Amino acid sequence: MRNGYFWAHWLIALLYVALGTLYAVYTPPWQAPDEPAHYNYIRALAEERALPVIEEGDYNQDYLHRLTSQKFPPQLSIAPLRYEDHQPPLYYLLAVPVYLLFGGALIPLRLLSVMLGLLLLTVVRRLVCDLFPGRPFLSLTAMALIAFLPQHIAMTAAVNNDALAELVLAMALWLAVRPHPRPWPLGAVVGLALLTKTTAYVALPVALLALWWGGARMSADEQRLRQREQSAPLRASPRPLLYTVAQTGRMLLAALLLAGPWLVRNGAIYGWADPLGLARHNAVVQGQPRTAEWLAQHGLDGLAVQFLRTTFQSFWGQFGWMGVPMHPPVYLALAVLSGLIGVGFLAWWLDRRRPRLTPQQRRGAVLLTFSAGLTVLSYLWYNLTFVQHQGRYLFPALVPLALAGALGLEWWAGRRAGVLLLGVGLMGIPLALGWTLRRTALPLWGAMGILLPALWLLALFIPRLRRPLMLAAWMLGMIGLNLYAIFWGIVPNL
Repeated sequence: MRNGYFWAHWLIALLYVALGTLYAVYTPPWQAPDEPAHYNYIRALAEERALPVIEEGDYNQDYLHRLTSQKFPPQLSIAPLRYEDHQPPLYYLLAVPVYLLFGGALIPLRLLSVMLGLLLLTVVRRLVCDLFPGRPFLSLTAMALIAFLPQHIAMTAAVNNDALAELVLAMALWLAVRPHPRPWPLGAVVGLALLTKTTAYVALPVALLALWWGGARMSADEQRLRQREQSAPLRASPRPLLYTVAQTGRMLLAALLLAGPWLVRNGAIYGWADPLGLARHNAVVQGQPRTAEWLAQHGLDGLAVQFLRTTFQSFWGQFGWMGVPMHPPVYLALAVLSGLIGVGFLAWWLDRRRPRLTPQQRRGAVLLTFSAGLTVLSYLWYNLTFVQHQGRYLFPALVPLALAGALGLEWWAGRRAGVLLLGVGLMGIPLALGWTLRRTALPLWGAMGILLPALWLLALFIPRLRRPLMLAAWMLGMIGLNLYAIFWGIVPNL
């Protein structure tokens, strides 16, 4: 069985790369949010050999609307779109060799993002394995929840710094949840986060909490043991507070050695009160919809409903520049599945019969929850100013969300009634596709309508294979959903 789980890891990775490649190839040029502006940043580095500076005129709402409404016709240049020039440079520096090697071709740059997404899945697997050793179903399920999320694959198959930001943040979380996080590696990853994207800056408070919790502090017994192994004389254990302050200082020093030059450069250009260039960016993007305007038009209730609906839909999949949603029956099926996962996690958390969490698991749960909470708060804060009801801004919280979802699915899969409910929920996908597409996608939803019930029935009557079969059923349902998103959503509409 464990050997089967090992191969399942590679199967998930392979299927993710295959789907990511399909999105990269079949999504028309520039039909991903902000892709032209990210591409122009790379082009500036490669051709102008200098870091760009965001300036007045880099954002033109009317011209951008003209491009998106006309599906980026070749006669309209994307060169004026440079409103991402304030972004930290790490992703763009990594992309420059790909740009030069392939002559600026778009698809190789998109595939770079797919590879970064693949590395993210590897880190997620290692993080969950470290927190829950001996439970491979959890790590594989967490991988699958991220790997086959349609909107996430679409974003990791586009030119942007999102995939790298999620990867660096996941690495920071992985280091932070260890029993004794080391300040230098943790600080180096925090520095990389500062050089990647502001959504990854969650890594800094998480790292501080991890160190101040005492995760990096060795007990007096551990110190004595190390000194004995090194034949060193015993010394008194340093005071916990001083030791933690020293470890925190090392972490911050490592981060600043990497990100300090970038912050100093920004301070000299944008002003020392704006070291991230965010104030300059907000001043440049005039014409972008503001929350205050929408509040006046739709009222608080209307704005809240629209915020929640669009966030949910775009978290699962709303493609192009938010202009291609999936069909309503599909969202209904996904809402049922989301509810089942949430109920399963809550039931796992409240289940008194489950094994008690170890100290490391409790600590990891708090750090992951803290990270997800900061991401949600930053999303809400951003939407207080700009209308950005895009679920992709919650993707930096995918690691804790995927682990919570995996725990919920594991709880359901351990019970026959749970398998029954999950099977009913998963059958909603082919039923929704069949209702929506009817004969136009008969091979797709017809095959799903046969294979999903078969896996479901096997899981009901073969308890020892219940978990892998339910994982296979989830993967099958999500693969079908992605094929629908590509060939019946993106291709005909973009």
